[in-house]
This record gives sequence, structure tokens and C-alpha cells, in this order.
Amino acid sequence: MSYIELNIHVTPYSDEVSEILIAQLAELGFESFMTNDPEILAYIPQKRFRELPEKYFDELLLPVGISVNHEWQEIEGKNWNEVWESSFEPILVDNRCLVKASFHTNTPQTEYEIIIDPKMSFGTGHHQTTYLMISALLNHSVQGLKVLDMGCGTGVLAILAEMRGAAKVVAIDNDEWAYRNTLENIDINGCKRITALLGDAALLQGKSFDMILANINLNILLADMEAYGASLKPNGVIFISGILANDIDTLSSKAQSIGLTKIGSELRDSWAMVSFRKSNN
Repeated sequence: MSYIELNIHVTPYSDEVSEILIAQLAELGFESFMTNDPEILAYIPQKRFRELPEKYFDELLLPVGISVNHEWQEIEGKNWNEVWESSFEPILVDNRCLVKASFHTNTPQTEYEIIIDPKMSFGTGHHQTTYLMISALLNHSVQGLKVLDMGCGTGVLAILAEMRGAAKVVAIDNDEWAYRNTLENIDINGCKRITALLGDAALLQGKSFDMILANINLNILLADMEAYGASLKPNGVIFISGILANDIDTLSSKAQSIGLTKIGSELRDSWAMVSFRKSNN
């Protein structure tokens, strides 16, 4: 498969600006990112890129005083494993969960160790939102629950949910690459109680869960919130990320409109994770 490599030059460069740009590009369909001050490299299948008007890249919202220039080129499909091996470092969350690739050695012993060979799927734990979601799972009882990992990416959250004692986990992603990567990572980690599905929120009809994990982006979260609420059992909890801190109020208003009560939030840099509970009524 041919890909488009978008090379963005940011002046002045900062991690916060980089994160905002990556979030915006992810909403446009870009699948993988690499950062190297002052550049951001973003990758998208050529077919999907052709559907995007050029003006999108000229209208990216950035703080006043930030200059962005971009150029793009077509590239053949890379050996993405080699790309990741050169840049993917193990990550430790709350000193309890280690996310590593199969080629990493001499890593610290932790309560939970998850092996992720991510290829191009989102969700290695390096991004702030995945880190926040892992931390939430570590600090909330999962034992015996039926859990949904919506927009599962690599499947890292689904895998941790099983390790934490979930009775059944359903992992859903609408990207075939992510779906296949989740299947591979389920196998690598020896998971037995995870069902991976290719699709979107339409798959939730007729299903119910005690806990929902949704780490996607604001537009999809808002569009699918009613489907999440309908499939969440009374007194069930939903953890949501993939949003910036200034999006919390917008997301909370939508959640509250369908009967979900905000019970907490956490920030990591400019990113947020928000949790809600469904009433018993």
C-alpha cells in the first residue's frame, strides 16, 4: 500500500503545539506520527489523502505567533516494524504497568507487563491520552466486569483490562490495520477473554457493558456518545480520552445530556481523561 508522508515544519516548535497538530491530523485520518524538533512527520494512505482538500492543511488551528509550513511526498509501504524498533521505547505507567515491544530486553519487573508490536496502530502508551487511560484502569476495579475498548488501536487497554481480571472484553476499531494489530497483540500476550471486532459504534446495538474505555477524538466521541450511553449498564463507568483539556466542558455537556454524571478528570500536559457514571434510574 502506498502512503503519503506529510512533513510539517513548526516555528517555534514545542511539545504542546506538536500534540495539538497531531490530534488535528488524526481527526483527518492520519495513522502514524513521528516528531523531531522542528518537524512532525505524519502518514496516511494515499487513497485517503486524495480525499482531503489542500485547504485543510492551511487552516490548522494554532496559537497566534506559530508558523507552520508543510510539504508532502508519496512513499511505498515501509517495514513499519523497523521504523518502530528505531523509535519505540518502553514506557512505565504509575510504576505498575510496563508497555514494551517484543524486542525490548533488560526491562524492569512490574505488576503488569504488556507486549505491544504496534506497527502503525495508535496506542503504545507513549501518547498522553493512552497513558491516562492505562492509569485509570490501574486505579479502578475491573475484576469480573464486562469491558468495552472502543477505538482499540493496538488493543493495549483491552489487554490490560483482561490482566486486571475483566470477565469479558470487546475491542472495536474501524481501521482494519488496527483491528489486525489488536488480534496479533492479543495472541502475543496470551489473552483468552478478548473479542476483537472490525467496525464502529453500530456494533454496540444489543450489547451491554459495565465499563467502557473510549480513547478516540472529540468529533467521534460526540457523535457516538448516545450509543455508548445506551450500551453502558446502570451504575457503569465510562473513561474517555483523546481530547484536549479545553474540550472537557463540551464533552461533559454531551455526556450529561444523556444521563451520565461526571465523576472525575485527569490531565497530562494539554490532554485530558474524563470519567462518567450512569445512574441507576
